[in-house]
Amino acid sequence: MKLALRALLTAGLLLASTTASHAQSSNWPNKPLRWIVPFPPGGAMDVIARLLGEKAAKALGQPVVVENKPGAGGNIGTDLVAKAPADGYTLMITSIGMATNKPLYGKLSYDPVKDFAPVSLLAVVPNVLVVNPARQTFKSVDELLVAARQKPGQLTYASAGNGTSIHLAGELFTSLTHTEMMHVPYRGSGPAVADLLGGQVDLMFDSVTSARPHLISGKLRALAVTTPKRSAALPNVPTLAEAGVSGYDVSPWYAVFVPAGTPRPVINRLNAVLLEAMKQPDVVARFEAIGAEAIGSSPAQLAAHLTHESTRWAQLIAERGIKPD
Repeated sequence: MKLALRALLTAGLLLASTTASHAQSSNWPNKPLRWIVPFPPGGAMDVIARLLGEKAAKALGQPVVVENKPGAGGNIGTDLVAKAPADGYTLMITSIGMATNKPLYGKLSYDPVKDFAPVSLLAVVPNVLVVNPARQTFKSVDELLVAARQKPGQLTYASAGNGTSIHLAGELFTSLTHTEMMHVPYRGSGPAVADLLGGQVDLMFDSVTSARPHLISGKLRALAVTTPKRSAALPNVPTLAEAGVSGYDVSPWYAVFVPAGTPRPVINRLNAVLLEAMKQPDVVARFEAIGAEAIGSSPAQLAAHLTHESTRWAQLIAERGIKPD
């Protein structure tokens, strides 16, 4: 009798919880949403969040307020979202750091998998291997490799900091080509590009977004893009795999996550709104302008992507002994 009563009470609690969750999600949203960007304003991530946030606000009938919470390689903003209520009113755009920060930092104040629910992949913004033609005469990846092998450890490549996609792109390149180059980390892409333009460093695996204006002006020369297929923004530039670096793939991605426990109907609605927004002509045009290539995915596809990326980058980080700044 006691077991039956206990089972009945448990079933009642579960039903009440499910009913409350359904009522909460059916009334969602009834107040503004916070969209956390765990990096400073101005980059591709920030541009994408503000563009899609504006579209989402119109579709949902509530403001979507973008808040930049930079610091610690994205960990400050990510931790904030991990600890936010799972009510559908806080979401986060993030990048490859979701897969790399755990092996880079060791102990984190959040778990990238357990503390978040995936919503959708948004876009890939390729990196591009660039050199300053005033400093180096390389016109192809082959010429760069010849020089790197003739002068082991003497060529320098800039990055936006240890563990960033720009740094990992260089580490993967030297690993697959069995070459040695000196990594020069900066605090952000801006100062790294400035020194590349000034001739203080030899090359960089920069984001297409920040590199393209300098490619157009002729101040930088593109040798190859880091993605498996050519970039629509630089259609005449080969991929590193096409240039002879077999198996090379660095695809800096952006995706949306919410706190774990967010009601499934809310996640599905957010997913649908974001996928629809990325089809709109002005969004497509803006993506093209910053070199972003829309992807879109289901929550399950994003979860699988995160697992795959976490495994591959943890292996490279361990093999190369990469540490955060």
